[in-house]
Parts: sequence; C-alpha cells; structure tokens
Amino acid sequence: MTRLIKRNKYLLLLIFCLQVSSGFAQTDLDAIMMGKKQLCIGPAFTYSSWKNYWEGTLKRDNQNLGTVSTKMYSVMGAYGITPKLNVLFGAPYVKTKASAGTLHSMKGLQDLNLFVKWMPVEQELGKGTFSVYTIGGVSFPLTNYVADYLPLSIGLHSKTALVRLMLDYQVGNLFVTGSGTYVARDNIKIDRTSYYTTEMHLTNEVEMPDGASYNFRAGYRSEKLIAEAVLNGWRTLGGFDITRNNMPFPSNKMNATTIGVNCKYVVTADHKLSLVGGANATIAGRNMGQATTVYGSVFYILDFNHAKKAAKKTAKTK
Repeated sequence: MTRLIKRNKYLLLLIFCLQVSSGFAQTDLDAIMMGKKQLCIGPAFTYSSWKNYWEGTLKRDNQNLGTVSTKMYSVMGAYGITPKLNVLFGAPYVKTKASAGTLHSMKGLQDLNLFVKWMPVEQELGKGTFSVYTIGGVSFPLTNYVADYLPLSIGLHSKTALVRLMLDYQVGNLFVTGSGTYVARDNIKIDRTSYYTTEMHLTNEVEMPDGASYNFRAGYRSEKLIAEAVLNGWRTLGGFDITRNNMPFPSNKMNATTIGVNCKYVVTADHKLSLVGGANATIAGRNMGQATTVYGSVFYILDFNHAKKAAKKTAKTK
C-alpha cells in the first residue's frame, strides 16, 4: 500500500488542486496577480486514483486495495491588497475510498491553507517581461482527522510553513515559469504509544521530515485564454521506505514527479467569470501511488473598487 494524500503548498494533492492556473483565478504556483481590492473565489473539484504504486523503488500493485480514489471539494480564493501583494486561501473537503479489501473509506475537512504572494520585480527584459515572485504560506488541520491510516487518511495532520521563489518570463503571449519551494513540517501525534520505522520508538510523537518541490510551466497566456504544460516534483528530505508488504507510515520518504496540462477560459466579456480545468499523471515516484488526476473549477471576480465607486455615486445623487 501507499498513500494517496500527502501535504505540501500546497502538499501533493493540494498542489494537484492548487496548480490550476488562470488569469484571474490565480494560485500560489502561477505568475498571475489579482488587482487591488479584487476577490477571485470559487469552488473546485479534484478526482485522483491509482492502482499501481511504488513500495520504496519497487513498482507493484496490491489486490487487497484495488483502486484507491480520492475526491476533493475545495473553496479557493485570492484577494488583491495591491496589484503586487495578494493573499490566497484554500480549504478542501476530502473523501477517500479503496475498491477492494477491508479498509474503510474516510472523509472530512482537511487543512486550511493561507498564502501571501508578493511581486517585487516586474521589468522589461529583451523582447519580453521578467517578473520575480516570493510566496510564503502556512497550513494547519481544520479537524481532528486520523493521520496514521494510510493510504486512506485524508491528510497528515501536520502544521506546515513554506517559502517559494518564482521566476516568470513572457514574450507576447508565450511564457515560461519556474519555482522552487521549501516546506517545513511540524511533528504529529498518532493514536498509539509506540511504532517502528528503522528502529523502535516508544512514543506517540512522529518526527516529520521537511520537503521541497519544484514547478515548471510553459505555454500560451492572454486575457481570454491560458493553456500550459506543467512539470511538478516533490521530494521528502528524509524519511524511510515502506517495507515489503507493510502499511505506509506518515514519516515515509515520499517522492513524486508529475506532468500535466492546465487550461483556463474567460467566459464573460467583463472577465469576471472563468472556467478552469486540467489533468496530470505521476510518471515517477517513491512510496507513492501512480496517480492520474483530473480537476475543474469555476471562479468569479468580485470587484470592490466598482462597489465603492457605485456607493459614492449614489451618495452624491441623494
């Protein structure tokens, strides 16, 4: 067995969900900013499933599990404090299920994710525009869900903090974006008084290894349409492999590389309503399921600048 849901910034499944890219429905992984006093918010749905997985570096299946699937229902949003400083949030409700065996499914609210996104540099360079972004984020559990029930746990119940540096270069409507992230994870407590990793631990506290991720994306970006290819990687900085035919454990080494596509289309002429969709697949991993993921979302812009102007206009006519 292996675990399907792991947490990064983002949290690999959250990265699957949050890497949805759109011109106005921006995320913590794309080079897009909201305007001042604009709120982009909307629901998102993610479905991910796997049958084969890596037990350490050995790729195999497990007929006692069958196909492990995850459904994630999220509310995501971004608010522009200024055109160069945004805050973002996301909160998923997760349901897991195995098609075979005796392990029961789990469901519930997972973690609240909060980000601050700052663009300190935006300047003309050659024939295009070069931009630098810095992102900081935290996440923490919203409920007391069980972490030590992998691969069907809905999360790892660890508080996290991340820092990210992102570079973007756009020439006309063509762009390339790259970023690197470091994720610090707090220790967790599990519902047993001892456990074995590579040695015996007579405690219920589990030391969680930190992690790092990279993200590269390139494609076409305009005010009406964004279409891009995405390469994403996650590496656990420590941990240990699942032993043969054993259950996975929260502090396992969990690595994954995914490739995918994202697309966003602005539906309305005022650019307030947009549709986002995409898919990705795991092409390499360690102690991870070989997951295929599809996702979609609807986002709407609430412009509080217009609301303020309308209120002033109304007051003048009275």
